[in-house]
Amino acid sequence: MTPPLPDVFLQAPIAHRALHDITKNRPENSRAAIRAAIEAGYGIEIDLQLTSDDQAMVFHDYDMTRLTGQSGPIQQVTALAASGTPLLHGDDGIPTLDDVLDIVAGRVPLLIELKDQDGAMGTNVGALERDTVRALQGYKGPVALMSFNPNSVAELARLAPHLPRGITTCAYEPSVELLPQSVCDHLRDIPDFDRVGASFISHEAADLSRPRVAELKARGVPILCWTIRSPEQEAQARKVADNVTFEGYLAAHST
Repeated sequence: MTPPLPDVFLQAPIAHRALHDITKNRPENSRAAIRAAIEAGYGIEIDLQLTSDDQAMVFHDYDMTRLTGQSGPIQQVTALAASGTPLLHGDDGIPTLDDVLDIVAGRVPLLIELKDQDGAMGTNVGALERDTVRALQGYKGPVALMSFNPNSVAELARLAPHLPRGITTCAYEPSVELLPQSVCDHLRDIPDFDRVGASFISHEAADLSRPRVAELKARGVPILCWTIRSPEQEAQARKVADNVTFEGYLAAHST
């Protein structure tokens, strides 16, 4: 049986890469941004990348330059080295998933996106999924897992069938996604939803009018969306989406 997305994920808005604001020394996916989101009562979305020693780090990019000033893929450094690499505009290094779980401690919903490790949304996955599931053993708070790569979601279903899982989805324009046309054409209409035992999607906000999204919504599938950057965008997205992932403003809590 596919575990459903807990209702709490459809209540408070979800802070994209936590409640980041570099003017306040809170870079994205940082401990400070995590703490700020908890204090504000928001859900939290984070990203995971893998180190050379197969540890799950809370970090968005494949290359470290934009977020740390240190060039090179995070996959080529150890977890210890990544943890000791200061985030730009921040006060500490890249957190491990274990670090973030200790900070959140079940206080707010945690939406975890595993970044594609195959490079082309293929089947070369496993290590990041294994360490994610290891870290989550015994975690008591509301958590849900997702990935753009449906093969990653299928691996999560195999490793941790009890954890809610979904697919991160978008319009899949090849020029934007840097993926082969054939891969984009396959993934665009979310054909793997049932195969991987997904219970929700998190879809690109600008593409919420896609018929496949409406089809899933009609089935009762929860629709999350990314990334909302203003109250006006949020109002438009909520005509379709059940909740939003936001950044750059403070999304209103429902009353």
